[in-house]
Amino acid sequence: MPRVRALVLLALALAGCDGSKPLIKNEPDKPGPFPAADRPVAHIVSSRWSNEDARDRLREADTVMDRANIRPGMTVADIGAGEGYYTVRLAARVGPEGRVLAEDIMADTRDSLAERVARERLDNVSVRLGEPADPKLPDNSFDRVLMVHMYHEIAQPYEFLWRLFPSLRKDGLVVVVDAKRATRDHGTPPALLKCEFEAVGFEQVAMMEMPSAGGYLATFRAVGPRPEPEAIRPCRMQQGSE
Repeated sequence: MPRVRALVLLALALAGCDGSKPLIKNEPDKPGPFPAADRPVAHIVSSRWSNEDARDRLREADTVMDRANIRPGMTVADIGAGEGYYTVRLAARVGPEGRVLAEDIMADTRDSLAERVARERLDNVSVRLGEPADPKLPDNSFDRVLMVHMYHEIAQPYEFLWRLFPSLRKDGLVVVVDAKRATRDHGTPPALLKCEFEAVGFEQVAMMEMPSAGGYLATFRAVGPRPEPEAIRPCRMQQGSE
């Protein structure tokens, strides 16, 4: 009888390995739960927030790309690309040997940007629709990931950054440009930004004043290992005060 019982147990164990049932409770594409952000979230008001010519007169994009050390041949993601102010300038900066992936979560905005990319024959640019908590970036693909005046609109920053984490190449950087004000007022206090990134395994590399872009520029690198979602400790509002 003990031998029969052992054979039955072995058969059940093998049945669990036949691929019909997951061996891990949380599938890779459905991790979590993630902690909630202890801060207000700014509403998306428009894909256009100022005239492109006015921004160019301040050398906004050139200054951001210079300080982010974006060079020919790089692969760059433009998250929250909107109408493509940065996308078209990134395409020129990285050149024909580089690549730009422009992502937005609004389907109409994505479509308008795709039309602009086709019209201007930006052959080194691709356009993608992302999700509010997932930028949908391929792993180990980017030298730089830009998020310009959009971080305060992310309602689930821990899940968003957790999913973004593996998309960086070795020595890749996330570049955030935002204003020094509360998230409800379309900005992110620098201390809060640093805290939320560090909670997911990033390390702040630099924090620079950026008056031409309305605030500051911060860069982060993934130092890993990426924490399990349940191990992430959320930042509190007082930790993000300036």
